[in-house]
Amino acid sequence: MIYAFDDFIPVVHETAFVHPQAAVTGNVIIGRDVYVGPGAASRGDWGGIVIEDGCNVQENCTIHMFPGVVVTLKAGAHIGHGAIVHGARIGANALIGMNAVIMDNAVVGNGCIVGALCFVPTDMVIPPRKVVVGNPAKIVKDVSDEMLAWKSDGTALYQQLPAAMRAGWRPVEPLRALPADRPTQANILKNWKATQRTREESR
Repeated sequence: MIYAFDDFIPVVHETAFVHPQAAVTGNVIIGRDVYVGPGAASRGDWGGIVIEDGCNVQENCTIHMFPGVVVTLKAGAHIGHGAIVHGARIGANALIGMNAVIMDNAVVGNGCIVGALCFVPTDMVIPPRKVVVGNPAKIVKDVSDEMLAWKSDGTALYQQLPAAMRAGWRPVEPLRALPADRPTQANILKNWKATQRTREESR
């Protein structure tokens, strides 16, 4: 649902898809081809949120801030299931892993990959193209060209999802039996470890 707050009405580009079970409140700006999943909460009640073109904010994510702060997700930022971004800045084409927490005034640089369950503390500045893991967060290596390409491929799927949702998503009553002609779904993107194994086997 989309909610006004204190005369701020969210601005959502017509090509974005905000699931009706997501909550977008107040001073929020959502760009082109953005996907916002069910259960995600973007609360622009005390400050602002800017979600630039091509970002995705997946299921059960929370974006919020202290009063007067603007949270920015730069173009192509990828916010994994259950992550929290509180008063931080996420760089272009960065990936925030599932259930990670990014705290106030933290900066995640362009092209970074933040691991699942990682805790990025207040004021931490992560340079571009770093892999960050742990609690508290620690930079462990650079993001390789192969890793960045894999991340970009995953984000590209999410950038196609808003149009696909508008074309093929609808409420239905469930089937009571499995039909014999139920279609299969293509394995069009593997996780990072499986991708590495495939590359090693092809050498």
